[in-house]
Amino acid sequence: MANAVYELLNPVPFGFFVATLIFDIIYARSAEVMWVKGAAWLVTFGLLFAVIPRLINLVQVWITGRRYSTTADKLDFWLNLFAIVAAIFNAFVHSRDAYAVVPTSVWLSVCTVILLSIAHVVIAAQRSAPGDVIHE
Repeated sequence: MANAVYELLNPVPFGFFVATLIFDIIYARSAEVMWVKGAAWLVTFGLLFAVIPRLINLVQVWITGRRYSTTADKLDFWLNLFAIVAAIFNAFVHSRDAYAVVPTSVWLSVCTVILLSIAHVVIAAQRSAPGDVIHE
């Protein structure tokens, strides 16, 4: 059951954080306050959806699956954790006045998306490595 919840919720924060980055870039180019307010909501929802998969991953990688977890699983966990920390800082930046958000929010959004992208690539490479058996 935990694997099903993890696989269902794990990609959701990535979408929210990419949308946050897009909204931050649009705001930086247009100075229309609506975009930065939307980005604040997106980063908040992304963080809400990021908590449950990370807790499941914490238990699977570090507590119950120490013998079965790979280096890629641990790297994925740390990259996601650092991305969440960057997103938390980004949420605090978005709580400021709209004109005080740029450029910090853009850089934090870029950092979050890059870290999550690397984490997804690491897991995808692990799953497609030759000789590995995928358990379904």
